[in-house]
Amino acid sequence: MASKVLDLLYWRDVGTTGLVFTGLVVGLASLFQLSAITILSNLGLGIMAFTLPVRLLYKAMMLVRLSVGSHPFQSYLDEDRTLTDEDTVRIAEQIVLLMATAVTELKRLFFIESIMDSVKFVVFLYLLTYVGVQANGLMLLMTGVICAFSLPLLYRLQQKRINKIVKAIKKLVEKGTEIVDLVISLAKPPPAPAPAPSPAPTAKHKQKTK
Repeated sequence: MASKVLDLLYWRDVGTTGLVFTGLVVGLASLFQLSAITILSNLGLGIMAFTLPVRLLYKAMMLVRLSVGSHPFQSYLDEDRTLTDEDTVRIAEQIVLLMATAVTELKRLFFIESIMDSVKFVVFLYLLTYVGVQANGLMLLMTGVICAFSLPLLYRLQQKRINKIVKAIKKLVEKGTEIVDLVISLAKPPPAPAPAPSPAPTAKHKQKTK
C-alpha cells in the first residue's frame, strides 16, 4: 500500500497519477459549492450510468447469441480486496500506536517537559490562529493535496538546489537553537552552594567527652 502511494506521489506512472490528482482536486473544489453527500451521490450515479448500460448490453448480446455471455466487469469482481485477520490486527495495532504516540507527545508539550520544544509548539499554535482566519479546513486540505503531488516532482527536478537551500536553513536553525539555549542557560538561577561539611572533632574534644 505504501509503495503504491509513493508511486503516485513521485509520478512514476504519469497517467495514473494525473488521473488521481485531477480527481482529488476537482472533488475538493466541488465541495466549496456542494455538500459531500451531493458529490458522492452524483459520483455514484455517474458510475452507474456507465456500468449499468454496459452490463445490459452484454446481457442482450448473450440473449441473441451474439456473445458468449462473459461479464464485462468480471476482472474487477474477481479481485480479492478483503482484509485477512493478520492484516486487520496489524492495522489496528498501527492505529493504536499512532494514537498513543500522539497523546504522549501532546502531554509532553503541554506540561513543559522540554522548554524549547514547548516554545516551538506555542509558536506553531500561534501561527495556526492566523492560518485559521485566512483559510478553512477544506482549503488547507486542497493545499495539502496539491503540495503532496507537486513537491516530490519539484524535488526530483531541482534536487541539487533544494539540498543546498535545506542545508543553509538547517545551519540557521541550529545557530538559532544554540542562541536560545544559551539565553535559557543564562536566565537559570545558579545552583545553591553545597552545605559545608561539619568539622571533625579534635583530640581535646574527644577527651572531654570521655
